[in-house]
Amino acid sequence: MKKILIRNATVINDGCSEMASVLIEGDKIAEVYSGECSSQIENKADKIVEAFGKWLIPGVIDDQVHFREPGLTHKADIHSESVAAVAGGVTSYMEMPNTNPQTTTKEALDWKFNRAAETSVANYSFYMGATNDNIRELHQIDYSRVCGVKLFMGSSTGNMLVDQPVALKKIFAEIPALIAVHCEKEEIIRSNREYYVSRFGEELPIQFHPLIRSAEACYASSSQAVDLAVRYNARLHLLHLSTARELSLLEDRPLSEKRVTGEVCVHHLFFDDNDYAGYGNKIKWNPAIKTCADRLALTEAVRTNRIDVVATDHAPHLWSEKLGSCLKAASGGPLVQHSLLVMLDKVVKGDFTLEQVVRKMCHAPAELFRIEKRGYIRPGYFADLVLIDPNRRYMVTEENNFSKCGWSPFLGYTFPVTVEKTYVNGMLVYDKGVVDVTYRGRELSFGN
Repeated sequence: MKKILIRNATVINDGCSEMASVLIEGDKIAEVYSGECSSQIENKADKIVEAFGKWLIPGVIDDQVHFREPGLTHKADIHSESVAAVAGGVTSYMEMPNTNPQTTTKEALDWKFNRAAETSVANYSFYMGATNDNIRELHQIDYSRVCGVKLFMGSSTGNMLVDQPVALKKIFAEIPALIAVHCEKEEIIRSNREYYVSRFGEELPIQFHPLIRSAEACYASSSQAVDLAVRYNARLHLLHLSTARELSLLEDRPLSEKRVTGEVCVHHLFFDDNDYAGYGNKIKWNPAIKTCADRLALTEAVRTNRIDVVATDHAPHLWSEKLGSCLKAASGGPLVQHSLLVMLDKVVKGDFTLEQVVRKMCHAPAELFRIEKRGYIRPGYFADLVLIDPNRRYMVTEENNFSKCGWSPFLGYTFPVTVEKTYVNGMLVYDKGVVDVTYRGRELSFGN
């Protein structure tokens, strides 16, 4: 097997930053050598990658993406978005079930795994979607290869809204896997919408979006999910938290001690409601981007053990689908290629440390989902690695934006650092703007 030595990088791993060299053998990390590399170590390698002055981190694991396949491939697909992922240092992803058809049967789930094996450049897993009446399907799933069950509580499209008490009880009491929940209370959203439409009409501008999909709607649903998880001792993961109030539902203690965990997405850390005037529908998401106070509270929670994971909720739409009033424009946008850059931008600005970013984007997702041998730079682990040049700026342009939908909220923005290389299972799949589109990632494996 070919041996690659990444020499004299600043390795950020396990809460520390130090000069070290990493030897890759095949698909695994063979050794990590602390200190300056010696000629004896160099002689073990078939190829040497000079990394002095650059940062080396584990591959990012994104626990929430929407790659739109099957059924919505006019705006994204598993291949195109996995290409965007590795270009941004994301080596593994977990994809959501609200496709067409929805991933609420074992047959639909198997189709996605087969499709990813054919087309995905990054490593992958898929959530099984819950409905009011598919508990038997949920029991048939092999959760050693499936990251968890996705549950829409309070707000959804299609038939994935789970609102029947009997169905909720069965899911929380019986399913042995992690339950990942989108929490917004539909009754509150509907009431808010009716109120603002009655006062200002149907053509509401984007600034009304966080008023309609309000902090109250988020908290009412999140607190209900936590109550169910505590009652039935379920593993609950609250997705895309967007409010300061919801943080009271989480505990500031080590991840290993938690049954209820939380995720924040990069757009809720980067933007707040002051940005609607400049960005408009480019930053329309569900849950909505809230106030500056919410953003600051979420930022502080990432610095502690209260928020466990930073992800994207990557949800591409065509730009034509993003046009119109806040009631008509599609919610969501492409983020997977730029999520790591966003967090490193915030490192440079002093909001986070490098160690905190690696903890929340690499280590913690691997621990929370119990992913086997990924998320760390350790001998015997898969060689999912990202080399970053902290001295080279990166401007997002249409030419270097890989998402199939063709736009980004960061078009024209210049990040202070650059993702230079991405290795997936020991293979160099992204190198200075070029993706090896022929490489195929692997299924993630999950322990108990």
